[in-house]
Amino acid sequence: MNSNPLAEVFGFPIDNRTPEPERYRKNKLCPFNNKVPSCTKDKANDPLGVCSIFEGRRTIITCPVRFREDWLIAGDAAQFFFKPDASWTSIAEVRLNDKDGNTAGNIDLVLVSYDDRGRVLDFGSLEIQAVYISGNVRRPFERFMSGRQRSADFSWSGPNFPKPDFPSSSWNKLAPQMLYKGRILKSWGKKQAIALQTPFFDTLPKLKEVSKSKGDIAWMLYDLEPDKNDRGLKLTRNRIVYTEFEAAMQKITRPDLAKFDIDTVVAA
Repeated sequence: MNSNPLAEVFGFPIDNRTPEPERYRKNKLCPFNNKVPSCTKDKANDPLGVCSIFEGRRTIITCPVRFREDWLIAGDAAQFFFKPDASWTSIAEVRLNDKDGNTAGNIDLVLVSYDDRGRVLDFGSLEIQAVYISGNVRRPFERFMSGRQRSADFSWSGPNFPKPDFPSSSWNKLAPQMLYKGRILKSWGKKQAIALQTPFFDTLPKLKEVSKSKGDIAWMLYDLEPDKNDRGLKLTRNRIVYTEFEAAMQKITRPDLAKFDIDTVVAA
């Protein structure tokens, strides 16, 4: 078991002690296109600046803003939503209402295509799915921040060791979003893209893939790979999986029920 749960803090691996990451840590900055320059995760005045954690040899993204690096996800979603030569832009945190005017939540990013006069031609939704953490990640984070000069050999052995919680991420976040927001967008005939990390997607039920032209949803899968410039870790596209909306929703929101065997019950 890795004795250090912290992979990236305020945008950089914790063993990177060069001036740039030290400046980000000192000023609690976010390098991944947050809505403001500072990190705002958990608490704006006392942010939990953990972008990703270790799970064995894997690095798992735990902050949705981490996926905004270089806006790779926006470009990939635009290729699914629009024609190759389309002009487009994105709008963050767009409120979505149902037919009765009740809010169904916010869409992380709405991508809008427009003509040469600025008139809207089409749009699609992009949701970002990071992974929940079980255990306590703030305690090791605060310990690390209190002694950054020892970052190269930082270790943590306290109780409630943090680890990714893939089941809760699916049932408490992904499934409800597909049921509510996804159903509304599907009724409008709008395509949807979901950005998530490959290890998270691999925990989901196996989804039936279709061609890009037949897809309602693009599952855009990314991982963190070593940066060639030794800056740290870089968000890298793994692959994109296309599915139909109804088939994907059936798989993700309805668990497979075991066959009921009356003989087994009686024997027990």
